[in-house]
Amino acid sequence: MESSSAMVPFPLLTTPIESTYRPCTIPYRFASDSPRKATPAEVAWIDVFRKSIASFRKHAELDDSVSDAQARAAQFSERYGKILDDLQEDPESHGGPPDCVLLCRLREQCLREVGFKDIFKKVKEEENAKSLILFEQVVTLFDNTEDGGKRLENLIRGVFAGNIFDLGAAQLAEVFERDGLSFLASCENLLPRPWVIDDLETFKSSWMRKSWKKAVIFVDNSGADIVLGILPFARELLRRGGFSSQ
Repeated sequence: MESSSAMVPFPLLTTPIESTYRPCTIPYRFASDSPRKATPAEVAWIDVFRKSIASFRKHAELDDSVSDAQARAAQFSERYGKILDDLQEDPESHGGPPDCVLLCRLREQCLREVGFKDIFKKVKEEENAKSLILFEQVVTLFDNTEDGGKRLENLIRGVFAGNIFDLGAAQLAEVFERDGLSFLASCENLLPRPWVIDDLETFKSSWMRKSWKKAVIFVDNSGADIVLGILPFARELLRRGGFSSQ
């Protein structure tokens, strides 16, 4: 469901936001790189988004809320593919140089230009329903972990596992269609620690010493991501005396 509220900058970000906040932390290019030539990192990410086109087109074709969905899906595929070609040839085109935010924004723009508002709406509804069935089982597993530090780690693993359920990723979309996805199996199959960025012990130390009066949790996607990943974590915050605002 789309909000009719006006969008405003998050007030806790340091101002001026335009110069202090960088949503993309990957070093796509350096000062020494030519502005007229796509860097290896930019080419790699353009390729990631190019591979997603087939999956997005397929979901668009199945959108029964849009008339002539197949023809419009083909238009989307052609338009977005052309934009990716342009960015690889000239990284300063289409508002570049490209990063994940721009590539996502351009893809969404192409979908909306040909008439699609949310090509994953039906999938989201189905995954929400499936995830709600598993919710009680998942939170019971967390509740049965008596050690507070271990329970927190399990909750964080649940957040990670939930975030794996991203049907915008081409490879994951293929696995989902072929085999389905198991949230509990995803939890078990996460890479062992230490993770690439692993501040869990610092977080554990802070978590065990205090509770928070209010927490703001940024989420995306739906289904397992929010129902089985974020909601159990938010529930634990509430149990510890915090008020969670999502």
